[in-house]
This record gives sequence, structure tokens and C-alpha cells, in this order.
Amino acid sequence: MGGDHGPSVVVPGVARAAQALPGVRFLLHGDEAKLGAELAKAPAAKAVSEIRHTDKCIAMEEKPAQAMRRGKGSSLWNAVESLRAGEAHACVSAGNTGALMAISKLILRMGAGLERPAIVANWPNMKGVTTVLDVGANVESDAAQLVEFAIMGAAYHHAVHGSKRPTVGLLNVGSEDQKGHEEVREAHAILRETKLDFDYQGFVEGNDIALGTVDVVVTDGFTGNVALKTAEGLARFFSNEIKTTLTSSPLAMLGALIASSALGKMKQRLDPGRVNGAPLLGLNGIVVKSHGGADANGFFSAIRVATDLARSDFSAEIERNLQRLTAPSDKAEGDPVSAVSDGVPE
Repeated sequence: MGGDHGPSVVVPGVARAAQALPGVRFLLHGDEAKLGAELAKAPAAKAVSEIRHTDKCIAMEEKPAQAMRRGKGSSLWNAVESLRAGEAHACVSAGNTGALMAISKLILRMGAGLERPAIVANWPNMKGVTTVLDVGANVESDAAQLVEFAIMGAAYHHAVHGSKRPTVGLLNVGSEDQKGHEEVREAHAILRETKLDFDYQGFVEGNDIALGTVDVVVTDGFTGNVALKTAEGLARFFSNEIKTTLTSSPLAMLGALIASSALGKMKQRLDPGRVNGAPLLGLNGIVVKSHGGADANGFFSAIRVATDLARSDFSAEIERNLQRLTAPSDKAEGDPVSAVSDGVPE
């Protein structure tokens, strides 16, 4: 029931998933009348869906604290609860991000050995897609948390984007070891000295995200969110500039007509809906946040991300790397890195 469009986008997204993802079934939590009306127009979705009625929903503008107090019995609460109860393997919502994060953390709790959740962004690059985290769940992150994000991000990229051994970098203001604040340098030391199921490449800079220098870029939520919003703004700016330029004269419009096929491919490549679906990593269950303004194709992309994670050994891979992080054999006794690593909650 959340997002800018509610069932009018969710149900068509489910219909696309029903055709593209055989074997997946859906529990749709929300107003039965509204959901039923949309399902009547989408037989493919109706055939694989079950409605769980509630007339209570959380508004997009509600603060997380309000949602926690008033949210029990809402469509969002019930969706997460169905995941905890084992009725579902993953939860997808286009609703209130803060409420989804707070309620998911309350109901599902954090996974074993993990301290903080992280929000992932799928970032188009010159080679494919870069996984960037955290992009908003945590304003500040210490060294141990950044290491956790690296482990979760690598497992996510492997599960969703198919990389056999993901490459990981820490976002910094330079590539030299002495650059950056203390938390980033400490995380760098831990990742460099610990044997994990991914290739740690060291520090990367902001331009490396779009270049695709590494598969996974790790940062705190403040920096990640600023970078994400900056990129979104630049994408809109360039899109408007191209449109204005190509309609500025009859000759320009003729050129646009000739290049329409190439321009269409570029538009599709930069379409945010193509990479929609931001998992809330670290929870004891799979929760994926769809952009509130996503269309049906974008919502389907979020469902596909959730399905890929549910069908993978994502959680087991995280657990294996956390065990390696604290294994005595990976660290020399008395090594200062060990003292930092031992700060990761068990």
C-alpha cells in the first residue's frame, strides 16, 4: 500500500514477476478491495497471489518513532511479520523507508555477528553495476561496521549480480594509506590483513564508482547518501540538457531523429528503475526497499532482487566471512589489527 502509487504499481509489478520468475508466489498485505480490483485486471498476478487484508497503513510522511508506536497491524508491519513467521522468504515494500527500517529491525533483529544494518544502492557504471553501501542507514560508522558492510556488500554482489569473487574498495579522499579519517584507515588495515571470500582492492575515490573500478564500494551512510543524491541530481541535469539541446532547432531535432535508436538505448541504460531495489542488509531476513516513485517495471526489479537473494547462500556467505574475521589463524597474536577486529560483536 506504500509508495507514490500503491497497488496500481505493485500488482502490475507482481504480474511481470509472475511471468519472469516461475515458482514465486506472493502474499499481498493491504486493503482487500483495492488490491482485488487491481488483481482483477492482472490474471497472471492473481494466479500467484494471496491477499492478507488490513485497512491500516503507514503514511509516507510518518516518522519512524510514530510508525513503531502505531504500526502494529499495518500492511508494512504485517508484511515483515510474515517474513519472521516463515510464511515468506523475502519482503518487498515501496513504503516509508524509515518505518520499514525501524519495524524490520524490531521484528527481525540483526543477523548473528552483525551490529548495524546498511542500505544498498545499485549504481550503473561503465562495466555493469557497482554495489554501494551504506547509503543512508547509519550517519556514522566505525571501523568494525565498515568491515561488516564490506562483507555484506560482497555477498550481495555475488548473489544478485553474479560476480564469482567480488572486488571491494573503501571510499576515501585518496588512494594512499595515510589518507582519510581514523575509522577508514582502521577498516583498511583489517580488510587488508584478513582472508575473506572477496578481493579487497584498498581505497577508491568517488569517480571510481561510475568507472566500475571495483564491484563493491563501502562507506558510511552520510557520505553514501550525499554521493547518491548528487549522482541522481547530475543524471536529471544531463537528461534535461540533452533534451533541451536536441530540441533547440530543426537541425538538432533531425539529428535526434536519426540517432533515436542510440538515444533510446542510452535512456534504458540510465533508467533508475532498471536497478531499483535496495536491500536492508544485516537483518535476520531479506527486506528490499523499492523506490517510492517506481513504476511497475521498477517494482518488478525490486522483486527480482529479493528473489535472487532468497535463492542464494547470501546469509551463509556472510556468516563464513564473519567467522574468518574473528578466527585466530587469520591474525597474528599481539597484532594491533586484532584489537580492532575483536571489536566486531559476536
